[in-house]
Amino acid sequence: MNIRQRKGNQMDFKELIRNRYSVRAYKPDPLEKAVLEEILGAGRLAPTASNRQPFRILVIPTEGKKEELRRIYHREWFSQAPLVLGVCGVAKEAWVRQADGMSYLYVDAAIVMDHIILAAANLGIGTCWVANFNLQAARELLRLPEEVTPIAFTPLGYADDKPKEKTRRPLQDLVQYFEW
Repeated sequence: MNIRQRKGNQMDFKELIRNRYSVRAYKPDPLEKAVLEEILGAGRLAPTASNRQPFRILVIPTEGKKEELRRIYHREWFSQAPLVLGVCGVAKEAWVRQADGMSYLYVDAAIVMDHIILAAANLGIGTCWVANFNLQAARELLRLPEEVTPIAFTPLGYADDKPKEKTRRPLQDLVQYFEW
């Protein structure tokens, strides 16, 4: 069965990107294993430079770790959900552009996180992209090897809040055609 046949109560893409929002209150209800696996699978399918897949996704249960997790990010809602996902980069696996030596590690990790949050939203699961975290606390708590860099986190759970109205700049302020 392909995705079009399975659509059922899932959103179409335009509806999905319009309705997804950063959830800042979560119910403690656990996620079904199949739901988690579908979300993680979306991360695995994310395009990465030269298909190197220089990332790892950490699945962190919050039960019994709420105070420790607040060392990574201090907001109470960060550890309200039953899970927190962390996308980490493995620098030695990343593609590097020869012209200027730019590593695509952070770009690849961002694409992975975006696939995760969109897949979650499509399944009715809330997320909130967190980049402003305590790097040292994350390294210590998660026992990350030196060559692994935490890049972004998100709680993963059922929303216990409602979306606020989004404000976005007009398209003409954000798009240039051919030349600056």
